[in-house]
Amino acid sequence: MPDTLQQATRTGFGRFLIAVYAVFAVAATSRSIVQLTTRFEVAPLAYILSAVAAVVYIIATIGLARATEASRRVVTVSCIIELVGVLAIGALSYIAPQDFPDATVWSHFGQGYLFIPVILPIAGLWWLRRTREAGEG
Repeated sequence: MPDTLQQATRTGFGRFLIAVYAVFAVAATSRSIVQLTTRFEVAPLAYILSAVAAVVYIIATIGLARATEASRRVVTVSCIIELVGVLAIGALSYIAPQDFPDATVWSHFGQGYLFIPVILPIAGLWWLRRTREAGEG
């Protein structure tokens, strides 16, 4: 990968994106650990999905920070999974609220997190595309 592509991915807005993903990685991981270890029987599906969200955020954070060609592909896949997840879980949390008695990062489309979970993967995919174009030019 050209050095300019790697630099473009990790500078400017990319740095901000990495920081936001890192905050969400820590928040989702912490929340899921507490939920899984202290209240698993209350909402197992919701808490497992919180852990899945945490893993996705960790992968995206590391991938964006590394900014290699391979990590960019991994981040692209993780952003797509994240977007599908937040849309699916967001819809399910309204359709079957009994399965989500406690909020997760992705329930109600990330309402408890100011809807950042639904915006973040879109921003990530946009940034990857924008920096790809910058690296090619």
